[in-house]
Amino acid sequence: MPTKPQVEVDELLAEYDEERPSRALSRRWELGVRVASLAIALLVLKQVFWPFSKGGQFYLVIFLAVTLPLVFLCYRPRGRRGDTDDPGVVDWAAAILAFVVGAYPLFGGFDAFLDRQGQLTSLDVVAGSLLLVLILEACRRTTGWVLPIVCVAFIAFAYYGGYLPPSWSISHAGVDFAQIINGFYNDATGFYGTPLDVAATYIVLFTIYGSVLNASGAGAFFVDISFSAFRRSRTAPGRTAATAGFLLGTVSGSGTATTVSLGAVTWPMLKQAGYPRESAGGLLAASGIGAILSPPTLGAAAFIIAEYLETSYLQVLIWAILPTLLYYLGIALAVEIDARKFGAKPVEIDSPGTWALLKRGGYHFLSLAVIVVFLALDIPVFSAVVYATGVAALFALVALRGDVRQWLRAMADSLSQGVRSALPVIAVCAAAGVITSTITKTGLGQELASALVDVAAAISSDPTAVLLVTVVLAALAVSLLGLAVPVTASFIISWVVIGPALIELGVAREEAAMFIFYYAVLSEVTPPTALAAVAAAAITGGDVMKTMWRTWKYTLPAFLVPLAFVLTDNGAGLLLRTSFLDGVWAFAVSALGVAALAVLTGGWLFGRARWPERLLCAPAAVALLYLQPTTIAVGLGFLVAAVAVHLVLRRKTPSGKEQHAQLDA
Repeated sequence: MPTKPQVEVDELLAEYDEERPSRALSRRWELGVRVASLAIALLVLKQVFWPFSKGGQFYLVIFLAVTLPLVFLCYRPRGRRGDTDDPGVVDWAAAILAFVVGAYPLFGGFDAFLDRQGQLTSLDVVAGSLLLVLILEACRRTTGWVLPIVCVAFIAFAYYGGYLPPSWSISHAGVDFAQIINGFYNDATGFYGTPLDVAATYIVLFTIYGSVLNASGAGAFFVDISFSAFRRSRTAPGRTAATAGFLLGTVSGSGTATTVSLGAVTWPMLKQAGYPRESAGGLLAASGIGAILSPPTLGAAAFIIAEYLETSYLQVLIWAILPTLLYYLGIALAVEIDARKFGAKPVEIDSPGTWALLKRGGYHFLSLAVIVVFLALDIPVFSAVVYATGVAALFALVALRGDVRQWLRAMADSLSQGVRSALPVIAVCAAAGVITSTITKTGLGQELASALVDVAAAISSDPTAVLLVTVVLAALAVSLLGLAVPVTASFIISWVVIGPALIELGVAREEAAMFIFYYAVLSEVTPPTALAAVAAAAITGGDVMKTMWRTWKYTLPAFLVPLAFVLTDNGAGLLLRTSFLDGVWAFAVSALGVAALAVLTGGWLFGRARWPERLLCAPAAVALLYLQPTTIAVGLGFLVAAVAVHLVLRRKTPSGKEQHAQLDA
């Protein structure tokens, strides 16, 4: 299959990925950054097996002190300047200062610094203030202006809260600036809180794993196996794109990056099959974003879920199984419908047979299996991913035919790249400490949660209606927040603000966390700033807004299924938090709801579906996803009626005149 040149793929990633483009360093500076990143990778691996005796916060201080300077060396302060973009005087000054103030708690003894908690010296406050500014600037360079502005707004709220009218529920006495810095710099809820802890102990290990896995040739193998699995049929191109997107996500860990990599190799095939540009772009974006909703390598926020809920990462993976199947069921049905609507043509794929590929490269799946098996054996997730990385590294040696020198170079580059890939997330997680610390000190989170519930209660006094309105408002809030900030930050902010509102209404913490997680991730495909869809449109040459709406059509089940988690107690079955049989029937009913959505958005049942049966499928889907016996019966009634109307109307259509033209979806 023809592919885009790697340089063009890299340019698209730089322009459309969630993080801003990193510098194009000259050879000398690139080597220096690689060496520094490699040293940090070794520090991270060392911490897994030989942790510092002074505890986790001591490690986080060191970790932030050595990674934050790299942000200023690897990311430019503003737009691209040329083919090379080496750090300037300001960048070096910021990097050096970041190291000094980051490592400052270690000067004079870490224990002595902790003993000054609540009573910081003037020098402590200055160092903490400088670190705050540098973290916000690092966040701005990697993710844009929005999150730093949000952080500044929270700081202003903490300091000026005493000036708010006393009648306002969010008013408070105000927090002294020194105490604000103390909360950020010398408290477990600030810079060195759970978000940074997750970045330093989980996320960076998984980015290293993905980089090593890719170096072993897994990315190319996953694409090849997807091509060969479906061979020659009119639905093969769409199935291939969806499958390859799922597999590539285990390597990239980013929805937009997966979309770009996937599009580079599958768009020529989709085009040859007859897919319209916008529909192909929608499929690519939906397949790319689905990868980070799926086990065994969920998005970064999944690790934060495990930490916040004090559960294992394996448990979070289990919760994600059935929603993932429903997500890809929606895409599979859309692929089948599109192949018929667009009159897709079979495409000859020049690829070895599936069995031949599995014999040659099936070992690439083993490292993924290692993670799951080791988690099942109750081995800590950070140890499991290191062992999986080791397995992938050994397979890379096999792929390089035992060339040890080339293998050592590839592994050093992979370790370095893994750390560099995590830099934007590290900056976001450190900045998130500003928000969590402020909310903890002021009680803002609980007040905002109560306000959300009060708005719902003002609309209706019925408890079920209050929950329904709150859930809808929460979904909108998380989606809108995700338009402006990265997924990880979106989840953290939403959890401390919206999570308490859902829990207050009786939603279990687990369902609330997964609900927020899904909407935080889906913000990447939410118009009007759906980055994954924008990147897909750049590849296919399609209209951006039309591509966004086609993406939304493919991902609609993922937007509605999380509502089932939280609206009824039976929704717990979709997270496998009840008995196996409860999970099976909840999945079966939800699958019918997803099928109804596919008919509604795709306009196809046994043939072209007209508006009468499509409109009947709308209440069918909504009722089926509200997992209560009465609504399920109503939903089934609407679905049966839709099928009956479709069959009647289809008989009236003259034989051989079934329309396959594209419908306005």
